[in-house]
Amino acid sequence: MRFESVPMPPAVEGRPRDGRGYPVPAITPWEEGEPQFALTDYGRSANCALERRCSVCDELMPQGPVWRVVGAAESAAIAEALAAGRPYRNLAPTMEGPGHRACMLYASMVCPYLARPNARRRTTADGAPDGLTAAVVRGTARGGTGAVVGYGDYEYGVTATRVLFRFLDVVEYLPHENADEHLPELRAELARSSAG
Repeated sequence: MRFESVPMPPAVEGRPRDGRGYPVPAITPWEEGEPQFALTDYGRSANCALERRCSVCDELMPQGPVWRVVGAAESAAIAEALAAGRPYRNLAPTMEGPGHRACMLYASMVCPYLARPNARRRTTADGAPDGLTAAVVRGTARGGTGAVVGYGDYEYGVTATRVLFRFLDVVEYLPHENADEHLPELRAELARSSAG
């Protein structure tokens, strides 16, 4: 599905665009006038964490559940925990911040890397000795089943060099092989938002 045909959340419509027309998430850094989609801007990410702003649209998130898109390994771990009736908590921190449900459903569908299991990264992130960006290597495929996951809340830490998040209490698990599967859910979420 082409990104132009995916319904865009109103809060995302005002985001800056790249040369192709893709909206640029709030935490994406810019270099020489070009967004660096595979990377996370420290200051923007810290602002989102400290002010409880969506990492996609930069609007405030109300108290309560938050969402994020996860790759194959974390999706499998969540599915396994839920199937066994166990709680899931990501003990390993991530640099990927939370967002609104509609924004994360949208991001899962329009980001080529998040949307399809065979999509490959076009950019390599700077290496981190702690392994947090080990999977952000040019040519790496997402693989397997991704998911949009809702959590009861999140924790964060702002260090001198990065912003780290951990997510608590899975409240919704929406797995996908191809994120186009979320189109009915995105439409329904946008309808609920506009009615409320």
